[in-house]
Amino acid sequence: MIGSAYPPVSTVFFAKTSSSATPSDQQETSSPDARQARQQKADSSQDPERVAQLQQLKNRDREVRAHELAHVAAGGQYVTSGAQFSYQKGPDGRLYAVAGEVSIDTSPVAGNPQATIQKAQAIIRAAMAPAEPSGQDRQVAARASGMLQQARAQLQILTEDSASSPGTYLDVTA
Repeated sequence: MIGSAYPPVSTVFFAKTSSSATPSDQQETSSPDARQARQQKADSSQDPERVAQLQQLKNRDREVRAHELAHVAAGGQYVTSGAQFSYQKGPDGRLYAVAGEVSIDTSPVAGNPQATIQKAQAIIRAAMAPAEPSGQDRQVAARASGMLQQARAQLQILTEDSASSPGTYLDVTA
């Protein structure tokens, strides 16, 4: 039984990289163009170090969100929780995502190697979905690859067993 080798586990993907989304408690009511113009004006009046730090946080936020969204989109039905983020407060007082994670069910489908094969393939796709998978993402894909190979071996054994055992045949010539 495959389940004995792979107990039910949820694995977390960690983002390696980050979008400048304003937290809901800091939303502005003006148009995006007006906000951007005010932000550019404020940025140009700031010291270069602060501007560079702010740009770095915005870039990281965008990368982290895209990374985690790729996991969620590819993980489909096996995603057990949406993206969760860790934030850092920027020099402008806003929060920027600097790390994230998505939980996914990595347990095999008990007693069904064909379903386990399909699930392992989906887990691998989800883990490798971001443009730049992290080390954790690669580890999840490697574990799913092991689960995939074990399920294929189990399916082959079941297929061979059913092919070698005599079956019941219905005579339709009568």
